[in-house]
Amino acid sequence: MTRPRLVVLASGNGSNLQALIDAVDEGHINGQIVAVVSDRPESRALTRATDAGILAAPLPIAEGERRDDYDRRLADLLSDLAPHLVVLAGWMRILTDTVVESFRVINLHPALPGELPGTRAIERAWAEHLAGGRDRSGVMVHEVPDVAVDAGPVLAVEEVAMVPGDDLDSFATRVHAVEHRLLTRVVAEICDDLLSHDHQEVIDA
Repeated sequence: MTRPRLVVLASGNGSNLQALIDAVDEGHINGQIVAVVSDRPESRALTRATDAGILAAPLPIAEGERRDDYDRRLADLLSDLAPHLVVLAGWMRILTDTVVESFRVINLHPALPGELPGTRAIERAWAEHLAGGRDRSGVMVHEVPDVAVDAGPVLAVEEVAMVPGDDLDSFATRVHAVEHRLLTRVVAEICDDLLSHDHQEVIDA
């Protein structure tokens, strides 16, 4: 097998995408990012992809387009890209079965398993902290086998404590640092596993 093909889906700034790009360039991930897809043509993620020489593929939502119809277009695009792994790194749309049943998909979410599903998880965790109901949150990377939001078999998880002197910005900065580390580690492990499995199949053939 050549290096596993990775497609990253990102809607926003793309800092986690950048962590993946850097990890590939530095040899920490034995894979290749073949494309970055964004539902927002103005997203920084697409600029980061272009700057890195990676195919930037904007896929905006048509006015009035149904989620199923959009995901059929997305699935067609992914089929053309033939990824071994699809990585959701700040992708702000819930995927339908059309995508998750056709590709291996993993997601990064800035919360612990079973907590704070959906958007703005960092800000919501901080609001709960200020209300006196939370002293830690975290980050997880998980498989996306179905349409459940921020759920699925957990591949990696790490707690992030709220510490004295924290404010939202400092807490978010530490969460993002864990996101970058956890996501690159999991993607590296999956790529290594794919390559090892392919090598074993050659030996067994």
